[in-house]
Amino acid sequence: MVALPAPSGRRRASFARRRRRAGVLLTLPALVFVIVFFFIPLGVMAWMSLSDWPLVGDSRFVGLDNYIHLFQDQSFLSALVVSLTFVVVATPLAVLLGLGLALLVKNRRRGVAVFRSIYFIPLVIGFAPAAYIWLWLLNPDVGLVDKILRDVGLIDHNIAWLSDTGTALLSAVTLFLWKTVGFSMLLLMGGLQSIPAEITEAAAVDGAGRFRTFFSVKLPMMRRTVALVLVFSTVGSFLVFEPFYILTRGGPGSSTTGVVQWIFGTSFFDFDLGYGAAGSFVLLAVLVFFTAFQLRAMREEES
Repeated sequence: MVALPAPSGRRRASFARRRRRAGVLLTLPALVFVIVFFFIPLGVMAWMSLSDWPLVGDSRFVGLDNYIHLFQDQSFLSALVVSLTFVVVATPLAVLLGLGLALLVKNRRRGVAVFRSIYFIPLVIGFAPAAYIWLWLLNPDVGLVDKILRDVGLIDHNIAWLSDTGTALLSAVTLFLWKTVGFSMLLLMGGLQSIPAEITEAAAVDGAGRFRTFFSVKLPMMRRTVALVLVFSTVGSFLVFEPFYILTRGGPGSSTTGVVQWIFGTSFFDFDLGYGAAGSFVLLAVLVFFTAFQLRAMREEES
């Protein structure tokens, strides 16, 4: 049998260059898309945040004045507190409810596909239509929520869910969870199903019960999935807009005016795009901080 000659160094280098060239060409469309639709708008917004930029008229560079004024603006600080409160309430509930639903539907049995579909259906509905559905459901005169609660004897009078400070925020959280918990369920169900059966069987042989197996074996192996769900839920909670804008219009007062709604109002109702852009960059910094903190905490637990 005749041995084939080994490829020369020049041929290997040529092959490596062709592979690099092919890789660059394959990634070029995605790179152009990211540059055109992310980095360029981000750069324009950064310049806007350093300028007095009215909706109509000439802009004027003002440096850091927008940011200095922003942290002295009680309306912005109040909106930031509302968004943080929403995140603190909604994010843990989204993860816990998603995990509970994932545990219920992860195994294949008769009828479980129907429940998977029921839990997932709200995800395919847009946030605006979903908000209008809940606007009708929570209507104290014709909505189903008050009627059902009266029929089962939990209340004896109509509740103005969207006109009271406490219940208005609770209503927005409920809408967000109804809309997004199916996505959390889907990701966590995938994480549960990816755990090898041999590991859980070994834990059962060692005498571990269901709860011990879940908390000591399954949950630690799902750290990456849980981290992903936490990041998605946190970002989604911060960027939520329709539940506040459609359900409560930011009221009563400004008790449900989040940062995104504040940015929208400042930019397109007060016609101050530069000031709104500064608020957007502060929100971006908060999102980057929370995301980095969550991912770093999960990595430290793994190590």
